[in-house]
Amino acid sequence: MPDRDNSPNIRLKMKKDLHQNKVPRTPVPEQNPEERRKNFHEVSLGYTPAMAQLEASRCIQCKKPKCMIGCPVRVNIPEFIKKVAEGDFFAAARIIKETNSLPAVTGRVCPQEDQCEKHCVIGIKGEPLAIGKLERFVADYERLHQKETAIETDPPTGKKIAIIGAGPAGLAAAGDLAKWGHEVVIFEALHKPGGVLFYGIPEFRLPKEILEAELDYLKRLGIEIKVNYVIGKIKTLDELMERDGFNAIFIGTGAGLPYFLGISGENLNGVYSANEFLTRINLMHAWEFPVFDTPIHHHKTFAVIGGGNTALDAARTALRLPTTEKVLLVYRRSREELPARLEEIEHAEAEGIEFHYLANPIEIKGANGWVSEIICQKMQLGEPDASGRRRPQPVANSAFALKTDAVIIALGSGVNPLIAKSSTGLKTDSHGHIELVDPSINLTSRPGVFAGGDIVTGAATVISAMEAGKKAAEGIHHYVMNLEL
Repeated sequence: MPDRDNSPNIRLKMKKDLHQNKVPRTPVPEQNPEERRKNFHEVSLGYTPAMAQLEASRCIQCKKPKCMIGCPVRVNIPEFIKKVAEGDFFAAARIIKETNSLPAVTGRVCPQEDQCEKHCVIGIKGEPLAIGKLERFVADYERLHQKETAIETDPPTGKKIAIIGAGPAGLAAAGDLAKWGHEVVIFEALHKPGGVLFYGIPEFRLPKEILEAELDYLKRLGIEIKVNYVIGKIKTLDELMERDGFNAIFIGTGAGLPYFLGISGENLNGVYSANEFLTRINLMHAWEFPVFDTPIHHHKTFAVIGGGNTALDAARTALRLPTTEKVLLVYRRSREELPARLEEIEHAEAEGIEFHYLANPIEIKGANGWVSEIICQKMQLGEPDASGRRRPQPVANSAFALKTDAVIIALGSGVNPLIAKSSTGLKTDSHGHIELVDPSINLTSRPGVFAGGDIVTGAATVISAMEAGKKAAEGIHHYVMNLEL
């Protein structure tokens, strides 16, 4: 704990200094880039208790905290920060978990710079408070000291809720519904719960033991998780409601069908979707062959196509494979338009990822059935498009080749139509996304069936999916509590 002088004059001066941003943001220790590019250990090492208290002491406890405006899961940020500054880390954990059942996850992968920290008052003239880093610290401190936050749930309601998909949307919905006294069963198609948290986000950003600990917390709330259970094949929505007695259903199956470029050569060996590549690494431990019998071919050079967080995850994962010598990231706009988090971009640059901006693949070439190079066309930026980013336009006669023996395509993903096709009364749009008849509670066209996350919006962030799950949980709670007996 840092030394403090609690005299009124010192406190007044400290508050003034903080308001004038004379106390800088506390940096978080990280693995050295040269070391971390060779391992899958977490890059960020997190705050020590003293660092956390020092950073929390920068908070000026606004009377009207704008940071909460930017929090999709409505964490009482000033209150938990206050407890951290006081050194009462377990109280801080209790405050966070009142509305967020996965703080160790959101503290690592939530884009706080565009949400809570974006609205931080002390960030107007200086650096905002490191809210995400403090949230992570609190969750980790509680876990490492093996002190479980007291779980307070409402009395049993007798209502039974099915959650389809154990990703961030489903887990967020399940957590709230269990706290309100409902019986909750999650059906997950894969053999591990967590969805994109498990198979999509690499170990060096979100260690699996952290996710397992968060899942254990949900299980202690009484939530049952059934894995290897494909709704639409094993059972339909009709059977869950009409035969198994579920009073309501939440669909949070995400968007896991990858988009491709549609260019020549995508059928060559050595071409992967980011979904497949990350799933084989994260879920099936492909880099640990022969301990795990799911190898990735030994490539020397990877070219990753895309600029989002998934593209950065794939590139940084590929870099850590034992035979990799070089990783290229090919993006059709400039660095300023990259949609990935700035922290991830800076980490990738420090680790030696080779960025090729204003380049668009137009062909993948091969030899003996394997990738040998990609042909790209140079691009230039025109007027902004619907996303607000400047539209890339091809430069005539500008084709060039990049030598590579593997290509990872990370251009987003669509939805699996299985549930919609196997169910009655569930409307979808032209892209297969489930339509909502009441977005305020995430109600679908079928009574008692709610949906949220990527299955509704298309691929988005973890925290936006959690927000959708919490919104749906409120709608489900109101719906089931008003059902006629």
